[in-house]
Amino acid sequence: MLFTGRPSRQQDYHLIPSSRSIVIDNGAFFCRVGWAGESSPRLLFRNALHRPRLKLSGELVNIVGDYDPALAKFFDFTRSSYRSAFDGNVVYQFETMECILDYAFDQMGVDNMQVGHPILLTECPCNPLYSRSKMAELLFETYSIPSIAFGVDGIFSYNYNQRLGICEADGLAICSGYTTTHAIPIINGEPILEACCRTNVGGFQVTDYLKRLLSLQYPHHIGSLSWEKVEELKVEHSYVAQDFASELRSFQEGAAEKISCWQLPWIPPPPEEQASEEELARKAAIKEKQSQRLREMAAAKRSFKIADLEIEIQGLEQLLCGLDNSINEQNNYLLMEAGYTSRQDVEAAISKASLALRKAKGEPVKIEKESEKESEALISEKYPLLDIPNEMLTVEQLKEKKKQLFLKSTSEGRARAKQRRHEEELQRGREHQLEEERRLLNPEQYLQDLRGRQAELAAKVEQRKKQKRSSASSFSIVSSLASTTSGRSERLNAAQKERMKLLTTAAFDRGKDEDTFGMRDEDWQLYKRMGKDNDEDSEPDEDELELARLNGRLQELDPLFNPSVFQQTADARQNRSLTAEDFQILLGTERFRCPEILFQPHIIGIDQAGLNEMIGISMRRLAKGWVEQVARGTILLTGGNTLYNGLDARLHAELRKNRPEGSDLKILKASDPLLDAWRGASTYAASPLSGDFFFTKIDYEERGEDWLRKYTLKYSGC
Repeated sequence: MLFTGRPSRQQDYHLIPSSRSIVIDNGAFFCRVGWAGESSPRLLFRNALHRPRLKLSGELVNIVGDYDPALAKFFDFTRSSYRSAFDGNVVYQFETMECILDYAFDQMGVDNMQVGHPILLTECPCNPLYSRSKMAELLFETYSIPSIAFGVDGIFSYNYNQRLGICEADGLAICSGYTTTHAIPIINGEPILEACCRTNVGGFQVTDYLKRLLSLQYPHHIGSLSWEKVEELKVEHSYVAQDFASELRSFQEGAAEKISCWQLPWIPPPPEEQASEEELARKAAIKEKQSQRLREMAAAKRSFKIADLEIEIQGLEQLLCGLDNSINEQNNYLLMEAGYTSRQDVEAAISKASLALRKAKGEPVKIEKESEKESEALISEKYPLLDIPNEMLTVEQLKEKKKQLFLKSTSEGRARAKQRRHEEELQRGREHQLEEERRLLNPEQYLQDLRGRQAELAAKVEQRKKQKRSSASSFSIVSSLASTTSGRSERLNAAQKERMKLLTTAAFDRGKDEDTFGMRDEDWQLYKRMGKDNDEDSEPDEDELELARLNGRLQELDPLFNPSVFQQTADARQNRSLTAEDFQILLGTERFRCPEILFQPHIIGIDQAGLNEMIGISMRRLAKGWVEQVARGTILLTGGNTLYNGLDARLHAELRKNRPEGSDLKILKASDPLLDAWRGASTYAASPLSGDFFFTKIDYEERGEDWLRKYTLKYSGC
C-alpha cells in the first residue's frame, strides 16, 4: 500500500490508561502512530505537509498527508508543494515537524494538545545530537509528555523478526528507506553502531531516476507521469536483475515478454462520415467557380497592364518625335519635364516597355546581348569620367567617378546575368529535346523512369520539410526556456549568428580607405546568403522546382497521374488519428535499471558504496572476534525500499563472491518490511522492562543535552 486515504479521528483516547505508550515510527516517507502492544498502527499517513490557500479568504492552512483531490474545491494547491521535515533521514525542520505531530495527536484523539502518555519515537542510526535534543525539547515543551524514549527503526524490525523465528540473535540489518540505506551489525540483539554504514540512496532516488527516464522517453505524457503514479509503477513493475549486464543484453536481443505496458486513458475518436457524391460534386462546383473567378481577375489585370504599357510606349514615342522636331535648347526642357536626362534614357525606356508588353501578350522575347545594345561610344558618353586619371579630377569629380564606376559595374552585372539566363534557357531547351527523343524511342520505359524520379524527389522534399518543422519546434522550446536567463547572443540560432558575422565583415570592409564594395559579382552574393535562411520557407528550392516540373510533365503524359497523392499520404501520416498505442507507456530496461542504483550508485552520479560494499565496510569495522559471529548470522532486509523481487537473490550472489566456498549465507526479507519497525517498537514499549529506558523532562533538564549524546536504548531483554 503506497498511498493511503486520510485517517479518521480515534474516539477511544480517553479509555486508554495513561501508562500506555504512544509509538511513533517517524519515517521520512510514512509516519505510523499507534498504541503500544497493538499489532498494527492506528494512523498511517504521508509524512509531509501542504500549505495551500483557502479560495475564499486566501488564508494559509496546513494539510498533512497525501494530496486529496476532494480538497481542491476549497483550497488552491497551485503554489503549494510537499514540505518534508527531513534532510535525508534526519529531522531538521521542526516547524514542519510540529505541524505533523499536531495532526498525529489530533487524529489519535488528544484534546488541547496535552499528551499524557509516554512516547516511543524511532530515529535513524547515529542520529545527530542537535536533532535528538530539539525533538525532545519539542515534545516536552509543546505537548507536555511525561517521558520519551528514542530507538532505531531497523533494530526494532530485526528484533521483531527474531521473535517470529525468522532471524537469529546475531546478524546484520539492511534497512533501506526513502532517502538512505543503512547496514547495521547486530550482536546478541544489540546494534554495533560504531560499525554501521550509510549510503544516501533510497526509494526517492529510485523513483526520481525512473521518472527522469520515462519523461525523456515519453515527453508528450509528462503530465501523466506524476510522482505518485511513478512510485506505483516502481513498486508494481521494478525488479532487481541477477546479472545486470546479461539482462541488458537480453533486452537488446529482444525480450518482449519482460516489457510491461501502462495504458493511459484514451477515448477513441468518433468515426469520420464519408461525404456523399452530391456533397463532393457541390464542393467541386464551388472550387471550379472560384478558379474561374481567379482566371477572370488575372485576365482583367493582364489587359489593364497591356493598355498601360501601350499608353506608356505611345507617350515615349511622342517624346522622341518632339525631340526630333525641336531645337537643342528645347530638348533639355522636354527631357527634364518628362523626367529623363538624355535621349538614350528615353530609348532605353521604350525598349524596356516594349519587352514588358511582349511578355504580357505572351509573345516570344528575343534576348539580345548588352554589347549589341550598347556600343563603346555610348558607354563613354554615359560614363565620361572613367577614362580620366584620378590626378586630373577634383574631389567632386572623384565622387562622381566612383558613382559612375558603380553604375557601370551594376549594368554589366545585369547584362552578364541576362546572358547566363539566356544560356540556361538554351541548355534547358536542348535537354528537353533530348528527353523528348528518349520518350519517343521507348515511351513505357521513359514514363517508368520519370515516375521513379518523381517519387524519389518527392520523398526527399517531404523529409526536408519534416526536419525543418522539427528543428523549428525544438528551437522555439529551447529559446522560450532560455529567454529568461540568457542574453541575446545566446538566444540566436546558427543562421542568425552567420548573418551577423556577414554584416560585421561587410562593415569592416567599408571602413577601409577606398570603398570598393559592389564592384565584383561576389559582393552581391552577400545579400543572397543573408536572406537565404529567411526566404527558405517561402521560396521553393531547386528540388521543389524540379518536382513541380516532373509533376507537370507526368500530368501531360499520364492522365491518371495525381501529383497530390504523395502529399496527401504524407499529411495523413503526419495528421493521423491517435490510437491506443500512442497512449501506452512501456517499461523495458527501466524495470531493473532503476533499482540497480542500490548496487551501483554511480549510475546517477552518487560516488558512494553499494549494498554489497556496505556490508563489507561494516564487517571490516567490527572487532575481529565479532566478524565471524555476524557472518554466520542472518542478513535481514527491511524497509520499504527492499520490496523489489530478486533483491535477496542478487545480494546473495554478490556476497558469495567474497565468501569461502561452502560457507553458509542467510539472506532473508522481513515478514513485513513496511510495518515491522513499528510492530517491533510496539512490542518493546509494551514490555514492563522498557520503562527503565524512558526519561522525563526533569531528567532531561538535570542532565542536559550532552547526556543525550550517550543515551542508548537496550533492545534485548524486553
